[in-house]
Amino acid sequence: MNITVIGSGTMGNGIAHVFAQNNYKVNVVDVKADALEKAKATISKNLDRQVAKGSISEEIKASTLANLTFVDNLSIGAADADLVIEAATENVNVKLDIFRSLDSICKPSCILASNTSSIPITKIGSVTNRPDKVIGMHFMNPVPVMKLVEIIKGFKTSAEVADTIVALSKKIGKVPAVANDMPGFISNRILMPMINEAIETLFQGIGGVEEIDTVMKLGMAHPMGPLQLADFIGLDVCLAICNVLHEGFGNPKYAPCPLLVNMVTSGSLGVKSGSGFYDYSGGGKELVVASQFK
Repeated sequence: MNITVIGSGTMGNGIAHVFAQNNYKVNVVDVKADALEKAKATISKNLDRQVAKGSISEEIKASTLANLTFVDNLSIGAADADLVIEAATENVNVKLDIFRSLDSICKPSCILASNTSSIPITKIGSVTNRPDKVIGMHFMNPVPVMKLVEIIKGFKTSAEVADTIVALSKKIGKVPAVANDMPGFISNRILMPMINEAIETLFQGIGGVEEIDTVMKLGMAHPMGPLQLADFIGLDVCLAICNVLHEGFGNPKYAPCPLLVNMVTSGSLGVKSGSGFYDYSGGGKELVVASQFK
């Protein structure tokens, strides 16, 4: 099976890494050549980390890199694919444009998957002539480490395609969880209201950043507090998912907290911008509450 991954960012290069390490030939497609170079370097660095830990050998590292091809042309990169996994930015219009293009480029038997964390698979499938072959494969970050893959069936996704993707997820060492196509699916339907409520708790002055995260870590056995997790996800991504939930259900309980909106508007996006609820300017070695929350 030939795999094509669209998008070479954090999620895209992680997905490509996992498939290549499991002996699949993978084309990584991105319109930016410098992004492809960065992805190649990131995968190599992550493989080095695995070698250092003893989880893989130098031979596996070499074979993984040999299974990867980096392409800046969608038509070339996706033409012979049996499965395309789109991992572009979480923007509905961008994704719909990509799937329209893929539908005309890919062979009729090709399955088209999206790594979207919240955008309805039925909506994505509706812009193609093969909605029965469109499915969600929502990987968790960091992809090489996290076991879960959320498999989302669109309204017209065939049972055969769903079974194929479930089986494939197991072959690459992942644990699939099948969800029906509703805003937020399973993971973000539960996670984002929790993160949004943690931000609301901070906004109302009920507790500070460290206090809120400490309660959830020590009281609820979460490995990471919701505010730190939001920083790692990206506050812009959190806001986008909250908006999908709010618009999709029309329920005010999903409305994003004004503090989240203001932080994204100001460019405080978390780890990716160097500051969110915590300050990451020290390279992540020393985690301190961002100055505006002290």
